[in-house]
Amino acid sequence: MHASRSKAELRALALAKRDALSDEQRSAAAEALAKRGPPFAVTQGMVVSGYSPIRSEIDPAPLMHKLLAQGARLALPCVNARGQSLTFRAWSPHERLMLGPLGIPEPSPAAAEVHPDVMLVPLAAFDRLGHRIGYGAGYYDYTFAHLRKAKHVIGVGLAFAAQETKAIPALSHDVALDYVLTERKTFDFRSP
Repeated sequence: MHASRSKAELRALALAKRDALSDEQRSAAAEALAKRGPPFAVTQGMVVSGYSPIRSEIDPAPLMHKLLAQGARLALPCVNARGQSLTFRAWSPHERLMLGPLGIPEPSPAAAEVHPDVMLVPLAAFDRLGHRIGYGAGYYDYTFAHLRKAKHVIGVGLAFAAQETKAIPALSHDVALDYVLTERKTFDFRSP
């Protein structure tokens, strides 16, 4: 029996699985996830932050459009310095985005800053305890910890089923998600 894998090894394995999916599989997965819908009640004016997909991340756009139609207000994250919380700016699908400091499309700095009630987050890997592995910079962990000092923010990981990992070594600063949505299943990690 081998020792448990490091986060870096788990990240590389999960990303290889994600990268191996075809464009058709990616598109079908994003649509299937959106068709099932959110596992939480959408209230009028609720702020839901999505993300601009990079690399081979699952596209949150179909789910975001559904949430918008149900009365949610949309936002996207803007990257600040490493070790700082993300800033969220109001966004709607017809608005153009600009490249942020990491080359990720973001709303204009002129867009209103908002505080999300729900954060849809990309990930490299997840396990059945709600732990996630991102790309290693800790932006989302830091942001959840920061925002949750003021109010509970629902954390929803979006992923392909292929990104599920048996166990992720969680550290004290790692923030568990409330849900992970894949094309096949909704995982609910909230305490009963």
